[in-house]
Amino acid sequence: MKNFLFVFFSGVEFLIAQPKLVVGIVVDQMKYEYLERFEPLYSKNGGFARLLSEGFFYKNAHYNYAPTYTGPGHASIYTGSTPMYHGIVGNDWYDRSRGKSVYCAEDETVKTVGDDSREGLMSCRPLLASTITDELKLQSPNSKVIGISVKDRGSIFPAGHAADAAYWLADESGRFITSTYYMNSLPKWVSDFNRQNLVDKYLSQNWTTALPLSAYLPYTDADDSPHEGTFTGMAKAVFPYPLPALRQKGGRKLIKGTPYGNSIVLDFAKEAVKQEKLGLRSVTDFLAISFSSPDYISHMFGPRSVEVADNYVRLDRELGEFFDFLDKTVGKGNYLVFLTADHAVADIPSFLTERRVPAGGFDYALVNDLKKYLFDTFGDSLIESATNLNIYLNHGTLKAKKLDYLKVMESAKYFLLTKNPIIHVFTAQEITQSHAMGFNYLSETARSYFYRRSGDLVMVLEPAHIEGSSGRRGTTHGSMYAYDTRVPIVFYGAGIKAGSASRRVHITDIAPTLALLLKTSFPNACMGNPLVEITDAQSK
Repeated sequence: MKNFLFVFFSGVEFLIAQPKLVVGIVVDQMKYEYLERFEPLYSKNGGFARLLSEGFFYKNAHYNYAPTYTGPGHASIYTGSTPMYHGIVGNDWYDRSRGKSVYCAEDETVKTVGDDSREGLMSCRPLLASTITDELKLQSPNSKVIGISVKDRGSIFPAGHAADAAYWLADESGRFITSTYYMNSLPKWVSDFNRQNLVDKYLSQNWTTALPLSAYLPYTDADDSPHEGTFTGMAKAVFPYPLPALRQKGGRKLIKGTPYGNSIVLDFAKEAVKQEKLGLRSVTDFLAISFSSPDYISHMFGPRSVEVADNYVRLDRELGEFFDFLDKTVGKGNYLVFLTADHAVADIPSFLTERRVPAGGFDYALVNDLKKYLFDTFGDSLIESATNLNIYLNHGTLKAKKLDYLKVMESAKYFLLTKNPIIHVFTAQEITQSHAMGFNYLSETARSYFYRRSGDLVMVLEPAHIEGSSGRRGTTHGSMYAYDTRVPIVFYGAGIKAGSASRRVHITDIAPTLALLLKTSFPNACMGNPLVEITDAQSK
């Protein structure tokens, strides 16, 4: 007998079938426009076609803070909050108490499970808020929650604190590993999966285009583009990529920068569904999948590249096969899928400037100029660290020299504002005294600011300017501009109607929507609003 739940929101009553399985899909660095730009290349039986024809999607979904990085993105999706509350302010940050940069998921109190490396010294402990997956486990302890990704942080934050397991792919061994935070030894099925050595098998073939090269060119830049980076061992970024030869220098981690990184994640996800019997029991289970390879590919080749287009053509086909698998295993109508991204990405600056569009880079050598200015003004450089456009002042030196903290910050701020390509600089005082309301430079910055982990000064760059030298190949992300913040949000499956909406919504709206669908509490720092249009329900 199916379980049902009634949801009352804004005078609307919904009768929604309780899903047996929720599948959360994060496509690392996916821009919304890929759904539309590459649509002619997608299969009629592919995953994207199914999501867009049978699911409900938002055309104007954004991140409501900066920096837009992988760690904060995954944390925000699943907490329904922003870094000002959940604390994941970057993929890494400077820890004043330890005097060094720390990684967002590092945990020296645990050990690796699955190989002998240090790649498993990770857990969810740095995340300071609960996730929707935590709330499911608190409400239904017998529910299983499993996270899977190539990247550790792409698995760990979605799975949450109370997860049964989070698995990620080790660079050196090519195995899926975890940490003693979750378990003391791998389940037999995971060890059996690892013994197949699928990374080696995938890297024994060349990466060629799934479609004829000519099919991509109406939607991409040329294959041989001077703006792209490439793999170590190749002079040009052109197809085909001889992976067996490239592996000699790149090792097993080479798979992460190819579409085969998506393939092995889905191989593992299918095995998890079968072996853990996800969606086949009397409770709701949650499978959190993150595809990291699109991020590696786009960083290197840029969002206009044939490589990125080919990645999405292949991912479309593989998602279609995965949904077919779920139809047969769990049953169509018994599972709920949402798909989104942890951030989008900027165009390669040199690609833009070649077309007379203003763009460029930010060189951290500018920090040395600031140090000299502060030394000349106050008798000491006063800077302890600079990362992620945050500048950390040396509080110990400020105190020892009896310098006025606010005066030093203001002085540094106005020095930086005279330098290109900096458009705004906010001090810790300005940020903490703001109310993080609305959508402007200060509020977007405030929603990502956590004083114990953030800097004393936060810089904002001009549009289309990225961290790194102006002449760099490849690209990155991190800004509060639409090219970095606009991502897809799609719901599909149990109880979801087909349709779309163009109103502005935020990444923080996913978690409360899931909370209503799953009849759980909202995550404890949730600040988003439920997306009520997605259901089939009738008003009462």
